[in-house]
This record gives sequence, C-alpha cells and structure tokens, in this order.
Amino acid sequence: MKGKLYNLLKARFLVNEDAVKNWRFIVFLIFLAIIMIANTHSYEEKIFKIAELTNEVKELRSEFVDRRSELMKIKMESTVALKMEAKEIFPSSVPPKKIKVAKEKSAWDKLWQ
Repeated sequence: MKGKLYNLLKARFLVNEDAVKNWRFIVFLIFLAIIMIANTHSYEEKIFKIAELTNEVKELRSEFVDRRSELMKIKMESTVALKMEAKEIFPSSVPPKKIKVAKEKSAWDKLWQ
C-alpha cells in the first residue's frame, strides 16, 4: 500500500511503459476542462447581455409611458384650443352634426323585393 501511494506521488504512472494510455486520458480531461470553461464563459456572457437588455427594456418602457402621457395632454381639446387662439382660430359654438348618407339599393335588390 505504501509503495503504491509513493509511486502515485512521484507520478511514475506517467513515465512507465504503458504511460501512453494515461497521457491520452489526461489530455482528454484537459480538453473537457477547456470546453467546460469556454461553456461557462459563454453562459456568463449571455447572462450579462440579458441583464443589460432587461434594463434597456425597462428604460424604454418608462420612456414610452412618459411620451404617451405627454401625447394625451397635447391631444386634449383645451390644449388644442389654447394653441389655436394664438392663431386666432376659435372653437365652434355650435356642436357638429353627423351626416348620414342613405345607401341606395342596387337594381338587383329592388328586383327581389
């Protein structure tokens, strides 16, 4: 037992006659470790990008709400009337009337009545 532990600590398994198998396995493990590190790096990069985009969406949404409320204020009749008074255009005192156009029946519809 003591001899095997001593050989392991001295890394004799890397210089023995059948060391090629061990080296292949070690290279394979190193390759897997590099792939795992690259995968983790890519994952973290995507997480940071998602966080950045989430913040941008929040900012754009708040800007949208601000612009929408500003538009609602601008579209109000009182605001439009004040701006038109400067150009000496005043609102009508008579409310508008809706005009209804009667749809004429086609000759085909008249025939079947």
